Parts: sequence; structure tokens; C-alpha cells
Amino acid sequence: MKSSLEIAQEAELRPVKEIAATIGLTEDDIEMYGKYIGKISLTPEREKEIRQRPKGKYILVTATSPTPAGEGKTTTSIGVTQGLAKIGKSVVVTLRQPSLGPVFGIKGGAAGAGYSQVLPMEEINLGLSGDFSRIESAHNLLAAMLDNHIFRRKEPLFDISTIQWRRVMDMNDRALREIVVGLGDSSLNGVTRSSGFDITAASEIMAIMALAKDLPDLKERLGRIVLGRDIKGNIVTAKDIKANGAMAALLKHALKPNLVQTTEGQACIMHTGPFGNIAHGCSSIIGDNLAIHLADYVVTEAGFGSDLGAEKFFDIKCRQSGMFPDAAILVTTIKALKMHGGMPYDKEKLKEENLQAVKEGLRNLEKHVSNILAFDTPVLVVLNKFETDTEAEIDLVRKTVPYTGASGFAVSEGVAKGGEGTIDVAKKLVEIVENREKKEPHFIYDTNEPIEEKINKIARIIYGADGVIIPPKVQAKLDLLKKDGYNDLPICMAKTHLSLSDNPKLLGAPKGFSITLADVRISAGAGFIYPIVGKMLTMPGLPVVPAAENIDIDENGKITGLF
Repeated sequence: MKSSLEIAQEAELRPVKEIAATIGLTEDDIEMYGKYIGKISLTPEREKEIRQRPKGKYILVTATSPTPAGEGKTTTSIGVTQGLAKIGKSVVVTLRQPSLGPVFGIKGGAAGAGYSQVLPMEEINLGLSGDFSRIESAHNLLAAMLDNHIFRRKEPLFDISTIQWRRVMDMNDRALREIVVGLGDSSLNGVTRSSGFDITAASEIMAIMALAKDLPDLKERLGRIVLGRDIKGNIVTAKDIKANGAMAALLKHALKPNLVQTTEGQACIMHTGPFGNIAHGCSSIIGDNLAIHLADYVVTEAGFGSDLGAEKFFDIKCRQSGMFPDAAILVTTIKALKMHGGMPYDKEKLKEENLQAVKEGLRNLEKHVSNILAFDTPVLVVLNKFETDTEAEIDLVRKTVPYTGASGFAVSEGVAKGGEGTIDVAKKLVEIVENREKKEPHFIYDTNEPIEEKINKIARIIYGADGVIIPPKVQAKLDLLKKDGYNDLPICMAKTHLSLSDNPKLLGAPKGFSITLADVRISAGAGFIYPIVGKMLTMPGLPVVPAAENIDIDENGKITGLF
């Protein structure tokens, strides 16, 4: 089989204005970024007209706990979109934008694989329409205005020790995790203090962009960003230093969703890219709110497994968007199940049949199914098939799924066959959705519960933990957040994606454990509190052999080694 890059480079792309027409958008609705990328830019009248159209069905794609063997959540999201089109449904897939850090680091691109990709793949993975650059600029503008405010000794006067706003860049660079700013002549360079860099995808502004409903909402959210405290102990926000207006101006165009296409010509709205373990790991509310009025079906994904992406999708994104999924797809692979069943990561050994490892790994699958069912949402388990999977292994999963409470099981071969390989998935999904008894949205917790109780419910119900350990230092911060009036915000847990627990080496479906809070922070602009479990890195580092070493471009402009 050809590589994903070869397939992408050989694909015949349709002009983006033609893709727009397939979902009822006109040339006037699109700002062109070249021939194959557009931004959806609607007048207020046009947006009102579109929002009067009937709403389509809303499908969430999530996965079992990630492993180095891969699960293929994005690939499956695209494949299911292609399959739905094959059976006559109008469909849009909404995805996050890739970060340059993973592209040049260890993960590679994030635009699908094989014959289930979004295109143009190279442009998508290497910056798309520049949204990340604008978010990076807005974030660093606030950092510059903050340090200037301190340097000029403006009111309110900051307590330097409380400042939590750092800088960002869209690249993996561990050397920038901890820095000192203002070195040298203080009369020229400002106040010397410790700070650091996060990756752009971890910026609160990225989360704000994903959750904002329109430009006024964006500006108001930017103003709520907490920078630190003044010398009297009061919260100081971006609005207090008059930064949110300029930041919103920088983000005006980035707030418009991007329109691209799948390898088979279905529309993909690709917009924003918040981290799945630090933030809520979902594409934008603006993009989804638009898509749901443009198609029969909207397929969207949430980052990592159901314990992170799906839980945050329901408890954060759905609360704020007012949209609730009609069904969920839970993606897994035989290789991932083997690892959760005790096999180490060995590319060759994972190809060998091992029914016992698959059987043990199914416990992880069962827990993730139960997580989605906790939100009263039907689940279709989808096995992303590899050519090394044996019929006996697949049959074992097929026979086990009914006992998990899932509504169905299907095998996806989107990577090798595109939409032809996902027709069965699409048919079973439609059957589940059409036969579903409509229920009121159900959440894990009420936002007016104490912060500690909300955290405990997530840990017990979603992770399977016995409880939560809150050290005195963290409890003091929780008490202060409640005093500041932030108790009623939802919770965005920052936790390892590799395990249901807080120990990345504890695979499967662990029991008899508690999670320990290392810290707690506030993202007031995004509208959530995020407790930190274990050691979470907001600025990744490069691996021993970065993916960047294998990426090149020849004299004719042809890129190689990407993905």
C-alpha cells in the first residue's frame, strides 16, 4: 500500500468553492486561502439564514486509552464521514487543527491516514491558514503588555509571585519550559522574574477560541483571563490591563472556521486545536454549530480516550454549546487491546496473534464504553483494522462487545479502502441513531456542586478510582478559587492520556487506586477549572529521533517524510 503522503500527493483535489457548494455554501461565503483552502466568512444575515435550517445528527468519535500502537480516531472520523456519504447522507466532519510540535516531534501529522485523510495534507500539517500564529501572537501580546504593566508600575500593582501567564510557541522545545525574563539592566529590560513557555495548543486562548460563540463572546472571554493577583490579593485580568480589545483584533480572522476536504471530497470544517490532556481537546463550537445546519450528519472527535476527550466534550463543550451527541463511536485496535492486555510495545510481536492479550485488554474497552453510557449516549464500537489482525482476534472482540452495553460493533477499513471500507460502520451508526429514544442531556456532575465533589465524581465514575487525594497546599488554592467566585465552573482534568489512572504505566482497567492532585489552576476565559494530576508538561520536548529529521523538500518543492 502507498504511504499516506503519497496518497495525499496523488489525490485529485476539488476547488474549495466546489466543496462549499456540496454543503450549501456559496462563493460569497468563502474567503480563499489558495485554491483548496477556504475560511467560512458569513454576513450576519447569511448566518441567520443558515441557522434556520434543520439540525443534522451529531456524532462523537472517541477511543480507548491511547497506546504507542495507535488507535486511529481521526482516521476513523474521516472514514465514517466517507462511509456516510457512500450511503447517501450529506455529511461534514469537524476536526481540530494539527500543532507543529507533534508534526516535527514524535507523533507526526494529524490529518488521517491512507485513503481516509483530509486534504491538502501538507498545508494542513504545516500551518493551514495561519490560525495558530495569530493565537500565538495574541497570547504573547498579553504577556508583553503584562510585563510592560509591571515595568511601568501601573495600577493595579502585581504581586509578582502570583503571575501565572507565560508565553507560547507552536513547537516542542524543552529548553524553554523554565526561563527568566527581564535579565540585565532593570531600567531598560523590566523586572526580573521566573516564567516559561507552553506550546501554543496549551494556551488558554486556544481553549477560548474553541469555546467562543462569536466575536463579542471571544472579546469578553479574553477579558476574563486571570493573569495573577495584585498586592492586595485581588484577581487581575486581561481586561484590567486593557489587553482584550487588541487581542480580539488579532484573532478576528482566526475565529472563522477553515474549510478543507477528505480524500473523497466530503467537507471538513477544521478549526482550533486545544490539547486533550491540558484543555478540552475538541474542535470549535463555532464550527460545529455551523456544520450541524449544513448536513444530515456531523462527525466530530474529542482528544485521547473517553476519560479525557469524551468526558470534557460532554461536561464542558456540550454545556457551553447546547448541542448533545445523538451517538458516539468508540475506536480501538487489536494492537491497542494487546498492549492493555499486558503486551509490551514491540512492533513485530504485536503483529502476532495473541487471543489472551486481546481478552485481557477488552477490560479497557469495557470501561470506556461504560464511560460514554454514563452520559446516556448509545455507543458503536469500531475496530480500526490492520492487515495483521487475525479473524480469531476480531471475532473475539465482536463476541465480547454485546456484553459491554454497546449498541453495536463494526470493523473499519478506511485506511485501505476509504469510504468503501466504512459502509458497514455508517449503516450501523445510522440504525443506532434512527432507533434511539431521544433523552435529555445527562452530565456527570452539576456545576453548582463544590469543586472537590465534581473532581471526585470524575475520578470515581470515569476513571474508576477509589477517590481523590488533595494535599493541603492544593486545598488552599481550591478554597481561594471558591472565595473568588469560581466554584460553579466545570472541571477540566489535566491527566496522563495513557492510563485511566494517574500512572501512565498502569494500563488496562486498573482498580484500587486513588488519584492525587498536584496543583489546580483557573482558566476563567475558557470557563473551567483545571486540576493537575501528576506531572503534566505543557511544553513537550523532542524525542531522540524527531520526525523533523525525516522531513525534506526537493528542488521542485515536493515534500517527503511528512507523516
